[in-house]
Amino acid sequence: MATTHHNISGELTQELLAVEDVIKVTSISLVNIHASITCTVDLYIEKKLTGKFYLAKAIALPIGVTLVLDNMAFSTFGLYIKLTKGASETPIVDVIIS
Repeated sequence: MATTHHNISGELTQELLAVEDVIKVTSISLVNIHASITCTVDLYIEKKLTGKFYLAKAIALPIGVTLVLDNMAFSTFGLYIKLTKGASETPIVDVIIS
């Protein structure tokens, strides 16, 4: 099983895994690495003609806190993340997918 690592910053929706990626996801770890702000996280899977399904919606992730989603079971969807800043600074989150 492959593990992927991402350093996500900003408020644009970003693709973490494409539908074509050959990775069977079993867990996702998110950590807010910003020094001074809480950010809000939307994490979802999506596939054309099937739709969008949220794994986490509007979750407040405080400074230095790690959120682990485990016992996951999906492999034919794209995985996306959207961060929203809690102040005027750019949110930054590290993501580890395994």
